[in-house]
Amino acid sequence: MCAGAGAQGIYTCVDAKGRRLTADRPIAECTDREQRELTKDGMLKRKIGPTLTAEERAVEEEKNRLAIEEKNRQAEERKRERALLVRYPDKAAHDKERAIALAVIDETIKVANTNTEHLVTQRRKLDLDVEFFKGNPDKAPLTLRRQLEENETQLQAQKRFVANQEEEKKRINTRFDEELVKLRALWAQRVSPPSATAKK
Repeated sequence: MCAGAGAQGIYTCVDAKGRRLTADRPIAECTDREQRELTKDGMLKRKIGPTLTAEERAVEEEKNRLAIEEKNRQAEERKRERALLVRYPDKAAHDKERAIALAVIDETIKVANTNTEHLVTQRRKLDLDVEFFKGNPDKAPLTLRRQLEENETQLQAQKRFVANQEEEKKRINTRFDEELVKLRALWAQRVSPPSATAKK
């Protein structure tokens, strides 16, 4: 066993007390510090790092895990950036898609407003019917009262729907604004390397 270990090389280190130790196998007193494995000729064969404790190993593994996650995140970000550039090669393409997205919302709002106008017209007719009962809905027939309630419910629903669509327009504009900031930087990077090379 000793002969086999000796054939592998010579181990040397400086321990915690400053003593230089040498052995034919890894030195127990230097597990907390770097050791050097030398050949028989005294040439450096390799360096052996300190042995980690369970806690240190856990910290190292977590550090490696975070580094891998960051590397993957950056790779995914570059992938998204490439896809963004393919989709929007210039500002005109980006502006066009923004306009299309907003036009869809505007058309939806237009339809909702038309529905609201119909409901308002219907409400006027119902109010005229209520006037027959001296403007007191409680005296009106149950059918008329239900029509009034349904009309009011639908009017409120249309108002909420339009408000939500207006919020959606804001979200769309915010998204396109944020994309545009990123795209401007990407477009600039795409153009800058040739000019930077020319300057050199």
